[in-house]
Amino acid sequence: MRAIKTLLLAGFALCAPQIFADTYPRQPGIDVQHYVFRVTLNDDNDEIVGETTVDLRFVQDGVTEFALDLASAANGKGMTVSEVTSGGAAVPYVHRADRLVVTLPSAPKAGERRQFTVRYRGIPADGLHMPRNKYGERTFFSANWPDKARQWLPMIDHPYDKATSEFLVTALARYQVVANGLLQEEIDLGDGRRITHWKQSVPIASWLNNIGVAQFASRHFGVAAGVPLETWVFHQDRNAGIATFEIPTRQTIEFYSDRIGPYPYEKLADVEAAGIGGGMEHASEIFYGEKSVANRPAFSLVAHEMAHQWFGDSVTEKDWDDVWLSEGFATYFALLATEHYEGRDAFVAALKRSRTSVFAAENRLPGVAVVQDKPWQGIPNPIVYQKGAWTLHMLRGEMGTEKFWQGIREYYRRYRDSNASTDDFRKVMEEISGADLGWFFHQWLYRAGSPVVEGGWRYNAATKKIEIELAQTQLGDAFRLPLEVGVAKIEMTRKQQRFEVPADKEPAEVSLDPNTWILMATHFGKK
Repeated sequence: MRAIKTLLLAGFALCAPQIFADTYPRQPGIDVQHYVFRVTLNDDNDEIVGETTVDLRFVQDGVTEFALDLASAANGKGMTVSEVTSGGAAVPYVHRADRLVVTLPSAPKAGERRQFTVRYRGIPADGLHMPRNKYGERTFFSANWPDKARQWLPMIDHPYDKATSEFLVTALARYQVVANGLLQEEIDLGDGRRITHWKQSVPIASWLNNIGVAQFASRHFGVAAGVPLETWVFHQDRNAGIATFEIPTRQTIEFYSDRIGPYPYEKLADVEAAGIGGGMEHASEIFYGEKSVANRPAFSLVAHEMAHQWFGDSVTEKDWDDVWLSEGFATYFALLATEHYEGRDAFVAALKRSRTSVFAAENRLPGVAVVQDKPWQGIPNPIVYQKGAWTLHMLRGEMGTEKFWQGIREYYRRYRDSNASTDDFRKVMEEISGADLGWFFHQWLYRAGSPVVEGGWRYNAATKKIEIELAQTQLGDAFRLPLEVGVAKIEMTRKQQRFEVPADKEPAEVSLDPNTWILMATHFGKK
């Protein structure tokens, strides 16, 4: 294929990334190392009794207080704190407006670690739900995304401060309990209750800490890519759970581990959950809505939630403005898994469906870009999910598939178990590609809307050339568009341009973007 390029950049202005408004009050003087959550559940009412120990490392001298997020009691719901202790001694605190502020008895030195224990109780207004499942049985499932962990757990409820954690859940012995990490022990108390202890040894963001409590059928189904695999479904759904999860889970964990890098956690559990739809990608234990459990593989859903284990869970956005680093990535990597297992045609068909969703969302939400100042307003939002995915697809087209995968592996290696920003991702991909990608990230992530390209072609027998005229008719400046046009590749950088492609005879057809690489609306045909 012959390449025809123009280097004119008229009408296109590079802009610095915008500064957006994730205004969470960060605390640079502290770094949470570990949480121990002790939670007691009961069947008589929805009240929980909690005791959380927070292991803090102080990274600055002179810190006199710190704050944890915890919902205040109001209208019969929320949490009431009874005491805060450190080293067995009571510590002063103030709990109001969903913030628990703890005053330190003495200012620590930088590098010092201290543990604080918060005792509290109450009825969660959100975050931990206690619905009846489809069989009428009582269950307990947490739903912390994006900032609802504070409704029942005292912690820094923002992705920027990741920590390891463990849950010790006391519940009636007829329930099974699943949580993050590996099962440590189960203790029958002799009064009809059991303590179940899980420990997560890899640091994760606040909203990824979760529990599921129900009458489960718990099944271990071997190892894939070195990772123990489990299903936790309602006991009536044992066989349906096997059909729904086991093949797609094994396929996707092998594909992602091979292409991206090692799976980051100690296990992977597929958990049937009441009270939610779709899925939720908790680290090492993915929740799926009970309607998802059927007698057929849920490949696309599993592939999306599994991709989050790498992107969103292990590599976590520093700010909520960059939530596309989670949702856009999971959406595109599920498509890549589809391309691998089901072929290019299925992949392209899914891309075209998602393109339609993007255009509809942009009409509904004018002025909204992928990186935005209110990222969870209106989510699930195809601009964050599907346009974010399309941005990765176009980046793959810009870099080439081999370089794209090389960049993805380096991005994961560099930021595994930590946080990254859009700018961090851009820098990695520029290093790998050897190209300046500032223009690309600006126009697809920080600019709202998508290009609209209109035009046509005709064959000039006298000059033996295909003449192509194109115009970008969207509002605002031109997008820079490297377009395949059936018989050639051109780069459109102005609102209106004319191209000539040598050809010995008139082609039967000239198509615009025949291999589906560019997110754009088109009106193109023979003149």
